[in-house]
Amino acid sequence: MITPFRTARLAMLPLKVEYAGQMAKVLADPALYTFIGGEPPTVERIEARYRRQLEGPGRPDEHWLNWVIQHDDELVGYVQATVTGSTAEIAWVIGTQWQGRGYAKEAAQGLVAWLNEQGMKRIIAHVHPDHAASAAVTTAAGLTRTDELDDGEYLWTT
Repeated sequence: MITPFRTARLAMLPLKVEYAGQMAKVLADPALYTFIGGEPPTVERIEARYRRQLEGPGRPDEHWLNWVIQHDDELVGYVQATVTGSTAEIAWVIGTQWQGRGYAKEAAQGLVAWLNEQGMKRIIAHVHPDHAASAAVTTAAGLTRTDELDDGEYLWTT
């Protein structure tokens, strides 16, 4: 189900364990975890996570789709979607060093367009109430905030 896709400036490359070393540098800033929790992962933890993600959930009706985001020859973040039936729950992270350049907006818009091309009927994102930048990205990607809170985050949907 997963294929590479492009936007004007970015390439979304299907996840490979080999990207772990580069992604450890992208994900190294503790500030990235202010709203999502956690801490910067080691290369070994990223490798283990990528192996789990590539194996998938083991449920026939659910698919984990993961891409790293590349600008020029450099990885700058990731996008992902958990697909169940015709619904996709999406997320994205752009490394601190590359924030403020519109990459999150462009990647999220590209992901939503790709998912729509795959026949998704509903797309959902979870955004922390205080994360204005993610709310702006989610709006730009065509999702609308609901009043529903899930684990302290607003659900946004198409």
